[in-house]
Amino acid sequence: MNSSKNRSKTTKRQTKIIATLGPSSSTYEEIENIFLAGADVFRLNFSHATYPEHQQRYDYIRQIEEKHNTPICVFADMQGPKIRVGTFKNQCELLQVGQEFTFDLKDEEGDNTRVKLPHPEIIKAVEVNTCLLVDDGNIRLKVKSKSDTHLLTEVIVGGKISDKKGVNIPETIIPVNALTEKDKKDLEYALNMGVDWVALSFVQTKQDVEYAKEIIKGRAPIISKIEKPSALTHLDEIIEVSDGIMLARGDLGVEIPAENVPVVQKKVITKARKAGKPVIVATQMLESMTERPVPTRAEATDVATAVYDGADAVMLSAETASGNFPTDAVQMMQKIAKRVETDSLYMQEQKEHCLTPDHSRADAIAFAAYQTTVGLNSSVVATFTVSGFTTLRIARERPPVPIISVTTDAKVARKLMLVYGVQSFIFDKVDSFKKMEEEALKIVKRYKYAEEGENVVITASYPVEDTGETNMMHIVNI
Repeated sequence: MNSSKNRSKTTKRQTKIIATLGPSSSTYEEIENIFLAGADVFRLNFSHATYPEHQQRYDYIRQIEEKHNTPICVFADMQGPKIRVGTFKNQCELLQVGQEFTFDLKDEEGDNTRVKLPHPEIIKAVEVNTCLLVDDGNIRLKVKSKSDTHLLTEVIVGGKISDKKGVNIPETIIPVNALTEKDKKDLEYALNMGVDWVALSFVQTKQDVEYAKEIIKGRAPIISKIEKPSALTHLDEIIEVSDGIMLARGDLGVEIPAENVPVVQKKVITKARKAGKPVIVATQMLESMTERPVPTRAEATDVATAVYDGADAVMLSAETASGNFPTDAVQMMQKIAKRVETDSLYMQEQKEHCLTPDHSRADAIAFAAYQTTVGLNSSVVATFTVSGFTTLRIARERPPVPIISVTTDAKVARKLMLVYGVQSFIFDKVDSFKKMEEEALKIVKRYKYAEEGENVVITASYPVEDTGETNMMHIVNI
């Protein structure tokens, strides 16, 4: 990494921006423009695109990283066990309220009376009187009777049903693993490619995460996507075994009442932050910008709310993957986040959520670093880290200044770019505390994180050659 041009190290923005790549953002120039507009993290959605397309986009990201001398985080999002109907003879059928409609296992194209549901385990698990939601809840059906091979339903809310539409079953824990056979192949490819995080779709219990961990074997941390009511029931356990959390409001908003989504959002962010796990808010944040150059006022408020709530990151999906204004969407999200973060109410919100230390030296140091930063009006916190753990603990306190994470490991540096307030730097290992201090001050001065007379808080492991738990905090006046 040789260039002195550094977009993300000078943004001074705490909340991170995630951009999903797709047809609208597949060339080197398009991806670089999105990065320069403010994206800190790129999402590769394995529900779409081929392996060569993902590889090309990943390679472009690493080239941009090298050019701009800035670690860039990349995560692979697994498709998961999305339930879909089969195909129809006429591609589309109109279902009327009160009519009967059957979901079965027959290898035949559907019509106005039936369609294939190629998931025998779903048919087995669903009970009579259960509601099925098709096409993001636009069609609602209630199960009247069932056998091992079919579900006979009554149409409660009618509409057009067409090929491969998704099916949601809010009232049922689906007896399928969060990783399908397709996901396992995708996962192996993504890990070999070198992604920094892996996102699991449709997580229902902690067992889904533990199963994925057995396959991943420490090659990447796991983001659990909360998009099923069952995940909310087991939320504490899922957070405990996950490395990060994503509130995926698309499918979740279909399966729970719309009025509950804002309450769930605040609850998930609070719990994830208390556990020191980065949390992402996703889906439909600036959706109108897929076709328009400006968002609705409601969308701008939605992004702002996630920032006020203390999310580590906010995510763009179709806006950057297939929209007409991908760069504008990132710029708009950055403007909203920056504006909120300059609001005194925002800083007050973060202070009120300040956490007390747990029973470990790293937590005590992290809490002390926060208190010292606020008490001395310090300009920056510099963390020397091997695994990134202490940086995560400091970030959960939401200090009102940038957190510089200094590490010898490129993967750790990239991983931490997802985390609130963190700007990562890669350095050669130092062999003395004096050199550590010099390295921190060099970064602070070069990127103008602090000026003469201001304080810098440094945390590290001491003795320096000890790569164990962080146990030291040092204050330097420039």
